[in-house]
Amino acid sequence: MRIFVSFFLSLLCANAAAELSLETIMADPDWIGNPPEQAYWSDDSQSVFYEVKRPGEAIRDQYAVGVADASVEMVKPSGPTTSNASRQYNSDRSAVVWIEAGDVFWRRLPEGDVVQLTQTATTEAQVAFVWQESAVVYASDDGFVRHDLETGRVNQLTDLRFEDDPNDAETFDTLRENQRRLYTSVVEDLRREEAAKQHDQEQRTVRGVGAPIPIYLGKETQLIGSALSPTARYLIAVTRPESHEGGQRGTMPNYVTESGYTGTRELRTRVGRNEPAPHTAHLIDLKTHEVTQLDLAELPGMDEDPLASLRKTALKWHAARGADPEAVEKQLEPSKQRAFGVEGIEWSGDGRSAALQVHSHDNKDRWLVNLDPASGELTLLERLTDDAWINYAHNEFGWLADHETVWYLSERTGYSHLYTRSPNDRKARALTSGEYVVEEPALSPDGDYLYFRANRSHPSTWGIYRVPVAGGEIERLTQLGGVNHFRLSPNGASLLVIHSEFDRHEELYSVAVGGSDVKRLTNTISDEYAAIDWVIPEIVEVPSSRVDRPIYSKLYLPPDYDPSKQYPAVMFVHGAGYTQNAHAGWPYYFREFMFHTLLARRGVVVIDMDYRASRGYGRDWRTAIYQNMGHPELEDFQDGVKLLVDNYQVDPDRVGIYGGSYGGFMTFMALFRDPDLFAAGAALRPVVDWAHYNHGYTSNILNTPLVDPEAYERSSPIFFAEGLEAPLLIAAGMQDDNVFFQDSVLLVQRLLELQKEDFEIAIYPLDPHGFTHADSWLDEYRRILKLMDRYVISPSR
Repeated sequence: MRIFVSFFLSLLCANAAAELSLETIMADPDWIGNPPEQAYWSDDSQSVFYEVKRPGEAIRDQYAVGVADASVEMVKPSGPTTSNASRQYNSDRSAVVWIEAGDVFWRRLPEGDVVQLTQTATTEAQVAFVWQESAVVYASDDGFVRHDLETGRVNQLTDLRFEDDPNDAETFDTLRENQRRLYTSVVEDLRREEAAKQHDQEQRTVRGVGAPIPIYLGKETQLIGSALSPTARYLIAVTRPESHEGGQRGTMPNYVTESGYTGTRELRTRVGRNEPAPHTAHLIDLKTHEVTQLDLAELPGMDEDPLASLRKTALKWHAARGADPEAVEKQLEPSKQRAFGVEGIEWSGDGRSAALQVHSHDNKDRWLVNLDPASGELTLLERLTDDAWINYAHNEFGWLADHETVWYLSERTGYSHLYTRSPNDRKARALTSGEYVVEEPALSPDGDYLYFRANRSHPSTWGIYRVPVAGGEIERLTQLGGVNHFRLSPNGASLLVIHSEFDRHEELYSVAVGGSDVKRLTNTISDEYAAIDWVIPEIVEVPSSRVDRPIYSKLYLPPDYDPSKQYPAVMFVHGAGYTQNAHAGWPYYFREFMFHTLLARRGVVVIDMDYRASRGYGRDWRTAIYQNMGHPELEDFQDGVKLLVDNYQVDPDRVGIYGGSYGGFMTFMALFRDPDLFAAGAALRPVVDWAHYNHGYTSNILNTPLVDPEAYERSSPIFFAEGLEAPLLIAAGMQDDNVFFQDSVLLVQRLLELQKEDFEIAIYPLDPHGFTHADSWLDEYRRILKLMDRYVISPSR
């Protein structure tokens, strides 16, 4: 009987390996098995907690796995038993505090009971121990609270008020002056009232009783964020003008509703509708109640206008197209003060210094500065300037254990690397260097090492490394291959590695630091998925005809590939622009990975390129598209097709292209600007006109439509639509609040006016940018497959 069952199971697996349908690929991903999420260590470093999505639901269940024996059990929701990823330790790690469900918890280590400190409707945040005290502080609403763990006493530390200080000097008023001159009783009553108020404040300060003294930041201000020093002595508050207008927002209709009526909702603004609100940083001494505005406008380069030459060119460009020169010139006039935002604040462990990271709103500068709160003195640690734009990634920073030195990431050499610097250092110390990218740095519990992940061995492979904070040799800690993220255990002895491979989603591993002990902790892939014989892509180097670097790409070959035969090909274009898809781990585009196996089994060669603009290859690769989106990428596509034709026997007349979001945009640019390169294309949730996209992303690459109109016209497919010759499928979700459905509608109208014939549009009434309904996924990819089958795979039929 056992032999029969084994034979039957092997037969089922063989059938599963042989059969693969779109219905399977595009079904709810639960069929693959749901991977561990939000993983973190227990306080004793002996187990790992994680969440898993419940099949058919949006609910996540929590599990714990023991590191010693990989035993897994579901965590019952009977109450908190351990801290979570928000944990903060005191200086000797004898206690831990954390946030759970918006409330504050703490316990003594190693075996203390969990104590809940708050149970409020307010969501508490930023919890931490007070330096060298048995007390914790946390943010509540717009203020901070101190909780003494020994006495249980709770006191509010801050009372920020966004109104004018009533004690500020009065402006001169003749009527008021006459009243004071004529009525001495009124003057005396006011004097007594002010004296009593002052006495009350002095008593509260001396005795430590009553509510905190209000701190007034002005009625025209709005709080963006704040950071309390570990000693609870100083607060840095970042504000913006309350009256700042972000620009007109878009609206989106929804035609399929429960009520039967058309619903609408408000969406984001478009790029350049208004500049982001300028920030102001205030240093507040909670002991003296003195408020000092930090003079960040004095940082080097703040008096420059990097867009000055573009403003002059833009004025001529707009005027040549009929705009009123005076009206345009007025709008193009730069503000008197270069606008900036405070993007990060980190206090040293002893509270004697703070590091602030400041970004210019024109995206050309990033400053890292040290603040001495006692004197208010600012010291520049680094100014990073880029003629294109400062990367939104690789901006992490923090303090070493000496409380004097800041570690930080910087692309100053063209690649993200680790540096350290203190205010007394003449220059920064580079801890890492080379043509690879460093990400996710973390300081070890003992403060001796910085851990990080990097693609040091190969651009496609992300391993875990560490380097001494004093400088020295870099040590590789993982040999798992693929793509890896990590969490360092609280005792610093082990790594929790989140590991994935080409055809396997993320699983949890425990890796001993400095040793060879590697343990797999989870296995969540379903038997149904594991039984399929997936086509594993090869990472190939496509020679570039434009730059002296290869274009790393995934190449899928048919399982029975024969170099003596000729093949059709499909190019997939990843989205986001700045992302990496030619890596050795589980892809964000996992459905496309499965679809490419289906195509390969049907005799199609598939290529997936990390074209210029992609992540993981340094600054120059990223910024190659500055003011010129869609052009370097197309050149890379041309090189990719050439590689397929010259080396893999691909028929140059039978190459298709498809992609979503940025990939949809590039499908348009390829079909419109090089009509002979591809036989057909499918553009999914595509960008048509960059002037309709958001400010944070687009202004980095193209500046704004007012200042750099030529870049927008050069980079937007709508201006090249007359070049369409090949069959085109457009697919868009009507609830897309990222790339608006309006983009696709605008292109359809343009194609109608150009009297183009070979295009169609498929609409999905209930889906946002990332489709959420399996039926929509299936319909979309059925259409893509039909398009490729008709014009690429079997065009003669």
